[in-house]
Amino acid sequence: MRKRSVALAAAMLAGLSVLTACGDAGPSAPAARRPLYFDVKGLLDKQIAQLAQRRAAVTKRVSLRNQAAEIVRVPAVKWSDELQIFFQADINKAALRGAYAVDSVALPGGLLRRTYTRLPGQPNAPVARLTVVQQNGAPVDITATINQDNPLFSAQKQLQLQLSNGQLRAYKVLGTQKLVLFDTLRYMAAGRVE
Repeated sequence: MRKRSVALAAAMLAGLSVLTACGDAGPSAPAARRPLYFDVKGLLDKQIAQLAQRRAAVTKRVSLRNQAAEIVRVPAVKWSDELQIFFQADINKAALRGAYAVDSVALPGGLLRRTYTRLPGQPNAPVARLTVVQQNGAPVDITATINQDNPLFSAQKQLQLQLSNGQLRAYKVLGTQKLVLFDTLRYMAAGRVE
């Protein structure tokens, strides 16, 4: 029963990423030009290739509607599907050029935090904020806030990727989804790469 509910939650999250990614170029779209902002898509493509090559497993924690989290180890992962929702944090689409203000701050320990904040009046930009913390030019923490609203559907997602030595170590999705005439759905999915 427990595995079935974790599988249902994972399938639901995968479905959410497909439903809410309308217009998303996804992992197979060709790169038209050099990225203006941080290259989330390029990073994800590289991580997916590395994780698939080494056949990395993942320990996942999933929770729906604020219930206790269920934990399961997944030994065989299709990483392109597992990380698909994170492609929604890509702000380098042609329609988004000039849609973000960029702020950089040097942090203690040789870290650099770069924040990309959506400018007012950008209806085609679902990513409200993307924050990238880098050490020696390599990302170590990436967070994104994604908001989507239309007359039938509203959603907010907090995405996080944590890397060490250029390799993905952990990821997390926190979200709420509200369909007209339905209760708000709260969900959380987190993974630790083995």
